Amino acid sequence: MNKQIAVFCGSSMGFDPIYQSSAQEVGRKLVAHKYNLVYGGGSVGLMGVIADEVLSLKGQVTGVITEKLHAWEVGHDGLTQLHIVKTMHERKAMMAQLSDGFIALPGGIGTLEEITEITTWLQLGYHQKPCGILNIDGYYNAFITFLDQMVTQGFLDAKSRNLIIIESNIDDLFAKMPLNN
Repeated sequence: MNKQIAVFCGSSMGFDPIYQSSAQEVGRKLVAHKYNLVYGGGSVGLMGVIADEVLSLKGQVTGVITEKLHAWEVGHDGLTQLHIVKTMHERKAMMAQLSDGFIALPGGIGTLEEITEITTWLQLGYHQKPCGILNIDGYYNAFITFLDQMVTQGFLDAKSRNLIIIESNIDDLFAKMPLNN
């Protein structure tokens, strides 16, 4: 059975076209590695881009979206499977349950919250699944600096800091994430 990778990313495109092209590349690489995509179920922004890319290559895509977001017509109706849940808490819990690993692409507060929460769950031992950030064109540099500041200021130990695998290239990120089928 194929591994399922949750990708957290923006419901917007961002201003730089590199974000869209990188989301397409991640979609291609997921299919090439025979990984299924699990994501937030949206049809807009980078979420829609990565889902469309995986689907266009005959890959499997599972979306998890809330009733509210689906009603706002941002739900992607062409997916392999779409789960509609009531709350954001249910959404994140289902994505965590369905996935064998997690990757964050550029996004907003929701994306940042998703990758930090799932990494916290790893830190606390609620799962043993790899968590990664694809630092496209330095997008997460300030966050990486902040993580390092947490360590230097005594609020995060180095072992916990290193739970987040950070790379600027998707091939390098996959190579460091223990996801082998």
